[in-house]
Amino acid sequence: MAEQDEPEHYQALVDMGSNGIRFSISNLSPRTARLMPTIYQDRLALSLYDAQYQSGNKVPISQSIIDQVLKALLRFKRICEDYHLPHNNVRIVATEATRNAINSTAFRQQIEQATAWTVEMLAKEDEGRVGAMGVASSFGTIKGLVMDLGGGSIQMTWMISENGEVRTSPKGAMSFPYGAAAMMRRLDEAGVEGHEPLRREMSTNFEKALHDLEIPESLSKRADEDGGWTLYLSGGGFRGWGYILMAMHSINPYPIPIINGFRVPRSSFLPNVKEYSDPETTFRISSRRASQVPAITFLIKALAESIPSIAYIHFAQGGIREGLLFSRLSPDIRSQHPLVTATLVYAPPSASSLCQLLKKSIPPAHRADSSKDPPATLTSPDFLTSTIQLLYAHASYPKDISAAAALRSTTTGILGNAHGLSHTDRALLALVMCERWGGELSSTDEQYLSKMQEFAGPQASWWAKYIGRVAGGIAALFPAGVVREHERSGLDVAASWCTVEKKEAVEAIDLHIRNGIQDLDGAIEVWLHEMEKVGKKKNWIGGNGGWGVKVITTGMK
Repeated sequence: MAEQDEPEHYQALVDMGSNGIRFSISNLSPRTARLMPTIYQDRLALSLYDAQYQSGNKVPISQSIIDQVLKALLRFKRICEDYHLPHNNVRIVATEATRNAINSTAFRQQIEQATAWTVEMLAKEDEGRVGAMGVASSFGTIKGLVMDLGGGSIQMTWMISENGEVRTSPKGAMSFPYGAAAMMRRLDEAGVEGHEPLRREMSTNFEKALHDLEIPESLSKRADEDGGWTLYLSGGGFRGWGYILMAMHSINPYPIPIINGFRVPRSSFLPNVKEYSDPETTFRISSRRASQVPAITFLIKALAESIPSIAYIHFAQGGIREGLLFSRLSPDIRSQHPLVTATLVYAPPSASSLCQLLKKSIPPAHRADSSKDPPATLTSPDFLTSTIQLLYAHASYPKDISAAAALRSTTTGILGNAHGLSHTDRALLALVMCERWGGELSSTDEQYLSKMQEFAGPQASWWAKYIGRVAGGIAALFPAGVVREHERSGLDVAASWCTVEKKEAVEAIDLHIRNGIQDLDGAIEVWLHEMEKVGKKKNWIGGNGGWGVKVITTGMK
């Protein structure tokens, strides 16, 4: 609602899928277009696929169903008017259930007469391509196989998405009639004795698709090097299975309740319904989705059999809606890192200068022991830029809750709605920002912190603590986020590895600060003291005997 003065950037979309009809309005203002932020969304829980079957026979979509659709569309039309959307910024896109309906033409004509909007029909091959673009929008980089599970069908292709360019198979996407609702019907019709022939049919088709998609040699080589294919899954049925896996996760409760960016290894992906017999009680699983779980597990087993070398599975929120919007963006906008774009709105005036100080505070790669180095994600330019941009976002919060608000900022806080972030990005930035605000938490938030640290691992968690402590010191030196021209050369930071001789030789980080700005002396002395504290064993992850690195400081004290 904050940008009501820019309706020309709003895009309204009606996605008429097989399992439901989704209504949305997105803001594609240039500054945040990469995230495609949604300002309105709703869903009509009506299955156009189920509406066409009675007692196993296909029938036309009934007038009563059409009337429900028209009523929902007219309501959405009024909402679009309230947002002052230009008429040309509204699209209705229909997929398989509408495309294959016996009375498809008459159905679409009634919609156009009632709303003055034309229904665009996505061809089968375009449906897979657009769905793949939706998956591309959900991650910064993709290299692997992509599958989109709808109600009536499933699409499969390969994808290489990096630097704003998206490549998929020249054959488009292979489409099969194995959607969640379709599988329920086919399994019911086949009976138990027909399950095995159906499984063989599916496995054969999936194996053939892998061959027919003309997968590039570079992608196959990467799969060999990584120990198997990376699989990116979209669509309501797959996302439902993702939520079930999240509920079964070894970290319980799993701390990031967002399906986009959730990742599991093959061993966790394969179905074990006996372990989880009540999906209807799971977060984000509707009764309808729960009823589809047996069909989805059947599909997953056939998929795993036909592609035995799957290493990791990533779940994506992006589908047809996101794919249509992402396709509109220029490669320059698509190439933006989602985390950088999401934090840009909070950036301080001197973000570049502050970011240089943060980078210099991290020691270079350890020459002798790379196991001590921070994870690459934490030291990447995009992550450090995002850290600095978010540095002052919680400045208006009371001290009682500033660290807690920062800890939850990437899940249920100010970045919760940011599209395209991995769970690793969310967890590490949350840990860094919590420490930036001092890391003091209530007992409730301490439990949440422990789950985030368990997800990140002890080494990444300690480095996040170190970087957060550095960031907090920088913010204390420049509370307005402004570094004046003469201050850029008056303050410098350097970090290196060294060996400290005490009872025994100990590897340590030597953080050196050179200060030529007299009024910063007191703040720098406090900062140096705080940095040494983070390296003390009692403050390591897991306490004395846990993971951490000693920190010594030189320069002003």
